[in-house]
Amino acid sequence: MATIFSRIVAGEIPCYKVAENERFFAFLDIAPLAKGHTLVIPKREVDYFYDLEDDELQEMIVFAKQIAKKIEATTRCKKVATVVLGLEVPHAHIHLVPMNTEKDVDFSKEKLSLTPEEFAEIAASLQ
Repeated sequence: MATIFSRIVAGEIPCYKVAENERFFAFLDIAPLAKGHTLVIPKREVDYFYDLEDDELQEMIVFAKQIAKKIEATTRCKKVATVVLGLEVPHAHIHLVPMNTEKDVDFSKEKLSLTPEEFAEIAASLQ
């Protein structure tokens, strides 16, 4: 059975897409730690980040870097945290989280509740 992320890539589940190319897909996290919190995934379904092929991993980081630069410019944060957790969905992914302090990347804190309009506006600003 396909993961929720594979179903998002296939268009079966709606998302707020930020970027896409032939190998990777980026979309806003629906339970964000901060405005602009984006997930970057390979389109190919791979559970563990370090099971990606070397060239795929390298290209994924470069793809994520382009999005991180847009997040940085749009949100005016100090840095964009790059976090690989990967237990909640069995599909390799990177969290890009705008941050001004390390506490901004605490995944145990309460997530933001944004309206569909806010999500759409943020996604459009990152495209």
